[in-house]
Amino acid sequence: MLTPVKHRILVVDDDESVREVFALMLRREDYDVDTAENGFDALLKLKEVVIPDVIISDLNMPKMSGFELLSVVRRRFPKISVIASSGAYARKVVPSGVLADAFYAKGEDSAETLLSSVAALIQTSATQASSHQNTLYRDYLH
Repeated sequence: MLTPVKHRILVVDDDESVREVFALMLRREDYDVDTAENGFDALLKLKEVVIPDVIISDLNMPKMSGFELLSVVRRRFPKISVIASSGAYARKVVPSGVLADAFYAKGEDSAETLLSSVAALIQTSATQASSHQNTLYRDYLH
């Protein structure tokens, strides 16, 4: 009998309680979860561990912000889907200038919203990666 593949999620947030709550929530849904406390820590994790299917990253962090991290991830790991999260933006769309596939408004959106975003991105990740590659290639040509 085949064992179902566990999808891997990387949670990046400078607030330890947010990291713990997100990780607990995702593990309950049977995801493998790694955590990082800032963008630099996340990039180290990407070198050390299995590449995640989805990264959930806070935008406002010390040392390396989520904005910077997501820019690096989009260029170097276009196959990884990304959810930006922040309590500073109170809307359901990805803030302009943020290279993310989805946005989670901390303190506004429900846990179910985050979980359904993760599930949807995993389902569409192959299409998403192809789209990211095409965008990078098109930007390179111009």
